[in-house]
Amino acid sequence: MGLNRARWSELILDEVFDSISKKQPGLDANKLARTRKLMCQAVPDCLVETQAIQTLVPALTLPDPDDRHVLAAAILAGAQVIVTTNLKDFPPDELTKFRIEAKHPDAFLQDIYHLDGALMHQAVSEAAAAYKNPPMTVGELVEHLDSKGLPISASLLRR
Repeated sequence: MGLNRARWSELILDEVFDSISKKQPGLDANKLARTRKLMCQAVPDCLVETQAIQTLVPALTLPDPDDRHVLAAAILAGAQVIVTTNLKDFPPDELTKFRIEAKHPDAFLQDIYHLDGALMHQAVSEAAAAYKNPPMTVGELVEHLDSKGLPISASLLRR
């Protein structure tokens, strides 16, 4: 999109895709692996080095020690924002030391919309057009976002 730069690590991807597999055990493991590969191909330089993360983790403090790798990746990537629904485990007092804040995906997308709503509408249109099996309209994609916990962003996209 140009308004942000997505970064993650193999550790974050492991966590995400393990969670998806547990919540939806019927999903094809090969398709999940393909999605993971395509994500990394679509976003140049998206991966933060695992060894560097593991070196930094012991120096970090979070309510859930298992989330320290996420903060370490953000620090190493020079991120300003960690986008997560798990806000309680990323308290502001621990993140501000690194000039990082945690934001819910809906709040993050609202920020993007307010920076360049036309570009966000274009991105959603392109995303909807990419759906082939089954196809999806822009309206259906916006409703899907709404149903997945992004009601304010969906409302903005309906304008």
